[in-house]
Amino acid sequence: MKELTKYRGCLLAGAAGDALGYPVEFMGEGSIFSRYGRQGIGAYALTGGLALISDDTQMTLFTAAGLLAAKAQGVSLTDSVWASYKDWRRTQTGRQTERHGRHTWLMNVPALWSPRAPGNTCMGALAGGPGSMDRPQNSSRGCGGVMRVAPVGLWMPAQAGVSQDDVDELGARCAALTHGGDLAWLPAAMLAHMVSVLVHGEGFTPESAAADALEAVERQFSAAPHIGQFAALVEKAVDLAGSAADDLQAIHQLGEGWVGDEALAIAVYCAVKYSDDLERALIAAVNHRGDSDSTGAIAGNILGAYLGLDAIPQKFTDQLELKDVILEIADDLFRDDGSVPQDSVWKEKYADGTWKGPGAAI
Repeated sequence: MKELTKYRGCLLAGAAGDALGYPVEFMGEGSIFSRYGRQGIGAYALTGGLALISDDTQMTLFTAAGLLAAKAQGVSLTDSVWASYKDWRRTQTGRQTERHGRHTWLMNVPALWSPRAPGNTCMGALAGGPGSMDRPQNSSRGCGGVMRVAPVGLWMPAQAGVSQDDVDELGARCAALTHGGDLAWLPAAMLAHMVSVLVHGEGFTPESAAADALEAVERQFSAAPHIGQFAALVEKAVDLAGSAADDLQAIHQLGEGWVGDEALAIAVYCAVKYSDDLERALIAAVNHRGDSDSTGAIAGNILGAYLGLDAIPQKFTDQLELKDVILEIADDLFRDDGSVPQDSVWKEKYADGTWKGPGAAI
């Protein structure tokens, strides 16, 4: 039986890890520890009283909105997600008037019209046509493919007739829209799988979810050129989580997180090592010289799906930018089981894209 707390926990903890890591994303470790102390950043660095999210959480929200709009607009899932990503690209360029209409209601949220260090691969790919695993746009293995796909694991298993392989494949396909390298979309398949079994399965922990996901991805995508390299890195992350290695030393052995396989491996390490302590996991996930917001976001997605909303410390929920929008999207992912009546609000949200956001007068 699915639980709303896990839907909310997955997206909100992901946003918390993103917001915690965003201020230090481009900082070296010497600068991080000099500014924030020996333990590194452990509380939000506020801007205008808010903990700002990055493009990671923005794109996660647009992934979810694309999934939810597909049936309402009568288009395929990947076409709908692609259209939603095109909407997101417009928010990063400031182009509010283009010939095509708005695909999602997220375009009506003023705070989302704010550039947050969008990835070059995503922006460049979205200027053209959609890529796929078979017909890639590029060979990028960047982490922009994996950091946005947690909603696939939340929403897809609740749809009728869907198998776990379908979930994994959709995660990979959503990443491959913009990132053609298999080390970008293999991690996306694995993250979607982990979120799926942690939310919809029985008795899974982050460690057993990682093992289950890796076995499935190795089987389903056995022909991927770098499947062996990917599997070895994930296994190393789990092994390190069970060792006495210092967090920073362990993360250095896994990479910096700018690419998809390394970002997922770092997040898996943190989620497995601190499976009952979301705060420690997020702090470990962001305090390194790499892509701190992405590794924090992915670790948050995994542990939020496992532990639920109540496990997120209040200091990570207070002052989090767009908290109400994140919860609205989480609730809609929970609500949509494939048989949701198309009431007026749902229609305005996902068929018409005209809804104004939480608190709007309908």
